[in-house]
Amino acid sequence: MSLTPAEITYLAEQHLGRLATIQPDGSPQVKPVGFSWNPALGTIDIYGYNMASSQKFRNVSRDGRVAFVVDDIASTDPWRVRFLEVRGTAEAVTATGDDGDASVIRIHPSRVLSIGVESPPGDAHSSQLLTRTIG
Repeated sequence: MSLTPAEITYLAEQHLGRLATIQPDGSPQVKPVGFSWNPALGTIDIYGYNMASSQKFRNVSRDGRVAFVVDDIASTDPWRVRFLEVRGTAEAVTATGDDGDASVIRIHPSRVLSIGVESPPGDAHSSQLLTRTIG
């Protein structure tokens, strides 16, 4: 499995992430997206309205390098933040469902960075960044 149980639980609790792709001119494009963990494939699946016609879908079709971030504020008093960043390669999967476009961007994680996901966030200035490479 590419993500830990704590990371999978954290993703399941969240509703919105940000996907960074690479545009044709080499500049980044970052968009808010819906997502779900795909336990059968060990991937993060990005979905949305008219996905196959979106710029992010075209970007991934051309250059599959991506970064995906989910974050939240666990508490404001005391200040505690959590975040999970997943870097990897993505594929643009074209599909049709009962309601039309069911295409997804499927992220295969290769690097994971997090704060406050594996354990409760500590003091705002003492939380440690956890990083690991997958595969």
